[in-house]
Amino acid sequence: MSALIAALPTTLPGADITVGEHHTAEWLGITFNVDTIWTTLIAGGIVLGLGFFVASRVTSGVPGKIQLVWESIVNWISQLVQDNIGRPDRNVIQLAIMLFTLILLSNWLELIPSQHYLPAPTSDLNLTLALALIVIVGVHVRSIRAKGFGGYIKHYFQPIPVLFPLNFIEELVKPFTLALRLFGNIFAGGLMLSIIGLIPVAANWPLQIVWKLFDMAIGGIQAFIFALLTVIYYAQASESHSDEDAHAGDPAYAGEGEGDGPGKAGRASVSLPDQEPVAAGATH
Repeated sequence: MSALIAALPTTLPGADITVGEHHTAEWLGITFNVDTIWTTLIAGGIVLGLGFFVASRVTSGVPGKIQLVWESIVNWISQLVQDNIGRPDRNVIQLAIMLFTLILLSNWLELIPSQHYLPAPTSDLNLTLALALIVIVGVHVRSIRAKGFGGYIKHYFQPIPVLFPLNFIEELVKPFTLALRLFGNIFAGGLMLSIIGLIPVAANWPLQIVWKLFDMAIGGIQAFIFALLTVIYYAQASESHSDEDAHAGDPAYAGEGEGDGPGKAGRASVSLPDQEPVAAGATH
């Protein structure tokens, strides 16, 4: 036993940790991260494949396991949208489902042993920033439609005009915080896997198993947070001035702080099809 211990290396191998480096290609003077592109296409293809597969096997009778999982995701996000916006907004539901499933599968790709050929595309800031910009641009378009261009500009000066710089900076940094939160967590997960890989095989496999399970949980949490923030941002953008004026005279909103934001939408009374009016934030 002592001879075996003595034979083991006392220091980590001098291998390079390549997390953050990419397989690249240049075209027209532009550098493309090829590994990010193909892993994003793989994750997107899996999402589309699952969608078509579930659609082909949808039944009104006893659903299969995949249909149950998919229906659970759809029902959960639909309820999340209704609680925050006050109504089942089909466009926001579809966007949140797409982002959640795409990010979840992208986060989990790095768990497949592939000698760095299948890195998580969400560990590349280019992808997370692109997803964040898609969300934030859509949020601003929704806000202009809901409030009008004048109301959209006016909301930067609320509740008092002196707060304009803070409100403007808040809107400006939203895509960066949304992108960096996802990127930082997934990048750190890939970095930890690379560090664990430097440990001798006799000792690293239990750590690999434990960390990969933990990384799966982190990937799910980050996909959930991205989808949740997307819904919250759309809820804030969907509040028109007429809604705010109506809430001001509603006793149910008396005594609530101005910082409640999207929670006001979640407590508004809405009518669902073929049902009595219920509180959108109530438990069903």
